[in-house]
Amino acid sequence: MNYKQIFAMILPIFVDNAFLVVMTMLNTAMISSSGVAAVSAVSMVDSLNIFLVNVFIAVATGGTVIVAQYKGSGNAEMVSKAASQAVTTVTIVSLAISALVILFHNPTLNGLFGSAEADVFEGAKLYLIGSCITFPFFAIYQAVIGVLRGVAETKVCLFLSVFLNLTNFVLNVVFIIVLNMGIKGLILSMILARVLGMAASIIYLVKHSPMIHFQLKHAFKLELSIIRKIMYIGIPFAAEQLFFNGGKLLTQTFIVQFGTLALTVNAISNALSMLLQTGASALSIAIVTVVGQCIGRGDVQDARKYVMSFMKLSMWVFIASAAIILPLFPLLVNMFSPPEEIISTIFKLILLISITQPILWTFSFVLPSALRAAGDSKFTSITALITMWLIRVILGYILGVTLGYGIIGVWIAMVVEWGVRGILFAWRFKGDRWYRHKLI
Repeated sequence: MNYKQIFAMILPIFVDNAFLVVMTMLNTAMISSSGVAAVSAVSMVDSLNIFLVNVFIAVATGGTVIVAQYKGSGNAEMVSKAASQAVTTVTIVSLAISALVILFHNPTLNGLFGSAEADVFEGAKLYLIGSCITFPFFAIYQAVIGVLRGVAETKVCLFLSVFLNLTNFVLNVVFIIVLNMGIKGLILSMILARVLGMAASIIYLVKHSPMIHFQLKHAFKLELSIIRKIMYIGIPFAAEQLFFNGGKLLTQTFIVQFGTLALTVNAISNALSMLLQTGASALSIAIVTVVGQCIGRGDVQDARKYVMSFMKLSMWVFIASAAIILPLFPLLVNMFSPPEEIISTIFKLILLISITQPILWTFSFVLPSALRAAGDSKFTSITALITMWLIRVILGYILGVTLGYGIIGVWIAMVVEWGVRGILFAWRFKGDRWYRHKLI
């Protein structure tokens, strides 16, 4: 792949991410019209949703890596087989997660957010069950997106993302703003949008993809040798996502102790931080395809070169994003109609990550995506787990709760954890063990 091809691949991913972030912000702004309790309930459950959804996205990433490596090796038949098994595996995982969470939703929410106010807790319960209903549809969509990225069909990924998110946005306007259905409207629009997104992705994969000759009958036949390869990447990454996002979820329980306003600060700050991370997140996704294909054809030198280029670009993208977004902060924050007394806290959090993200986030998230694409999933996962629990969770509790710095203390602990994790990934990349795994 040359740089022109890579930029042609990155651009749709960037637009996709930007579109997704803007839609998320607008959806959060819309649900804020139903009150602070609704925003807090959705924010709480979204933390849990990210924890759960990232498990099957992790398995889908295993599919992306295997498809990319087969594509790099020139084996078209195995590209097709790997794609079908990725969709099958992700579907099974998502159905299991959905069933378990629906069965145990009450003790789960009580254990995590039992101290939340009553109206917030009831809204959270309703939103969690509704979200779980959508998991299998969203999982199949994500699996298709994953295999298409593995063969660099990113323009189609963009189209599918725009279709799903625009549908979701329009339905949110209808159900939340026009019909004033609140959280129920949010759930209904999410179910319909994800069903339609799944249908569109499968139709494209079966009838129109020029690189993946997908047949539905192959998806119903388990190819254990391919599934093992997918899970070799997927299981450590899924475990990482479970424990990593479990740590984030635990820090959310610290924030619940600070009150509903602190939850609102966290929700709005997270939405704005996603905006800052849009470009770098696109690079962390694209690098999986690029490095995977380099390793598939045995070109380690090319892989190293592209990793360094992606990381430098990520740093510059962060700087440019902060230069654009910080002056627009008053306009952006007013979209969420927050109480006046929390705006200064939100600005402090956004300023904190604007300063630290160019280097710390790049080493902590873009670099491990490259390592994972080469098959180095165990090291990246173990490192992420250890730093999350030893630094972000423990330090977050000490700073936020024990020393009384509140939500600012929790976010400072997050930034420190990025730095430590990034140093460990940089050390790994400097050596040669990260690319010595044989997947295909």
